[in-house]
Amino acid sequence: MRQEDQKVLQELIDNGELGTVEYHPRIREVHERNTARIKHIVEQFGWPGISLVGKEGAEAAWLIVQHAVLDTAFMESCMALLGEAVRSGDAEGRHFAYLQDRVLTMSGRPQIYGTQHNVDGNGTVFPLPIENPAEIDDLRMEMGLGTLAEATRRLQERENTIRSNRGV
Repeated sequence: MRQEDQKVLQELIDNGELGTVEYHPRIREVHERNTARIKHIVEQFGWPGISLVGKEGAEAAWLIVQHAVLDTAFMESCMALLGEAVRSGDAEGRHFAYLQDRVLTMSGRPQIYGTQHNVDGNGTVFPLPIENPAEIDDLRMEMGLGTLAEATRRLQERENTIRSNRGV
C-alpha cells in the first residue's frame, strides 16, 4: 500500500500533475483503496505497531492513515491507538505528531508540532497556524522531529521541484 501511494505520488510530481487539481483522481483512488484496507487491519488487529508488523510496516501503516483524508473520523480514532503505541514504545513519536497535527488542521484548529504546511499563490511554503509557536522546536524535538525551519526548507525544495515540473 505504501509503495503504491508513494509511486503514484512521485509519478504525479514527475509529470507535473500534482497540484493541478484539488485532489488528483489517481491519488484519491489509491487513498480510498488503502483507507478501506487499513480500516480492516486496524479493526482486526488494533494499531499495526512495530511489534506486530516491524518498523517498516509501522511506518507504512502510519502513512496510509495520514493519507486517509476523506475519513477524518477514522484518522481521529487512530490517534488514540497510535498514542498508546507511542507510549508503549511500539510506534514513533513523529508519527503521532504528524497525525495529530493533520487532524487538528483539517478541523480548523491550530497544530501542535508544526508538521502541516500550505503553499501560497507564489509557491512559498508556510506552516499552518501553530498553537504555541514559542515552544514549537522543543515540542518537535520531543517527538523526534527536526526544527520547524528545517522542515519548512525541505518542503519548499519539494514545492520548487513540483512547480518546476509543471513549468511554473
